[in-house]
Amino acid sequence: MALCASSLHLKAIPPPNLFSPPTFSRPSSRASYLRLERGKAAPPASRALREWREYEEAVKRKDLASALRFLKSQSVPGDFDEVGMYPYGKSEERNWEVLDTCLSADDMKLVTSAYALLKDRGFLPNFGKFRSIVLEGPREVTPTVLKSSTGLEVTRFSPKKWGLDRTSSALLVAFLGGVSVLLSQGIDIRPNLAVILGLAFVDSVFLGGSCLAQISSYWPPYRRRILVHEAGHLLTAYLMGCPIRGVILDPIVAMQMGIQGQAGTQFWDDKMDKELAEGRLSGTAFDRYSMVLFAGIAAEALIYGDAEGGENDENMFRSLCVLLEPPLSVSQMSNQARWAVLQSYNLLKWHKQAHRAAVNALDSGYSLSMVIRQIEEAMSSQK
Repeated sequence: MALCASSLHLKAIPPPNLFSPPTFSRPSSRASYLRLERGKAAPPASRALREWREYEEAVKRKDLASALRFLKSQSVPGDFDEVGMYPYGKSEERNWEVLDTCLSADDMKLVTSAYALLKDRGFLPNFGKFRSIVLEGPREVTPTVLKSSTGLEVTRFSPKKWGLDRTSSALLVAFLGGVSVLLSQGIDIRPNLAVILGLAFVDSVFLGGSCLAQISSYWPPYRRRILVHEAGHLLTAYLMGCPIRGVILDPIVAMQMGIQGQAGTQFWDDKMDKELAEGRLSGTAFDRYSMVLFAGIAAEALIYGDAEGGENDENMFRSLCVLLEPPLSVSQMSNQARWAVLQSYNLLKWHKQAHRAAVNALDSGYSLSMVIRQIEEAMSSQK
């Protein structure tokens, strides 16, 4: 019996697609919401929460070693809630917080590890981005070259010293004039003046002038200039790949930490430290250190047209120069200083928006992690 094609209707069955993955029905178990790594079981939510709380406590205690150890143990950056899910919004904030523990760290290698960890995880894309700048540009920077590049005389980059600038001379004349007027009116303030001068002398000799600096820091224009100066150090160190331990703006705290001057930015160069331990110092490490050291002076010159602070920066530079073998001559030291301040000036000029963001963040009293986040956001918005 023959079959007729017109009398038999068969439903075509498509062949299976060997390249499509099989589909499965979604289980109703709450465990399906866990993000699992291949070959690993999801950690219990209670343990994860406890570990994150311990991390937060370590941050509050400024315990960098414990905080860093915990972050390194997290193969997948994230956080667990009570049902075992990863709310990514919280983990990013908590990764940044490790930088706020650096100021209390005695081991600067831990500080370096903290920055390296965050950079590897993509939080610090601009950290060390301009390390190679020390290999660029001419090495001979005369006063004429400095002026042609910045529009400022070389004297504008020299920190002001009491009695040598017009402002301090005018203040001294005004003070003496005021005393004379009071004496002519029969008001003798000389006994009180002697006490004040005595206290000022004790402050300058035994406290490094920190008390007077503390009082002066409440004057807004003076405080703003300090912020501009320290933000210059911070931003240059960050872009040059030198981990920043912290920024100290309180003169009393600076004195307690052994920092010369009214404020200070503590940074570290691992390569330079290793080379000094070996009794040598390469040109690139010395150049990078010089740039960060003179960045405060460069920042003031960029914003105000001259520099008032930075005398201690110059002293630190001279003390390092005499340790070199062979030591730098006076002319070589002057050229190195001009080269460093020019490089820092240009770097800050290229990233003026990031410098302004750092100044505003410091002025608002932000933590170190927030200041660096402001720098990263400002630089990303420039692209």
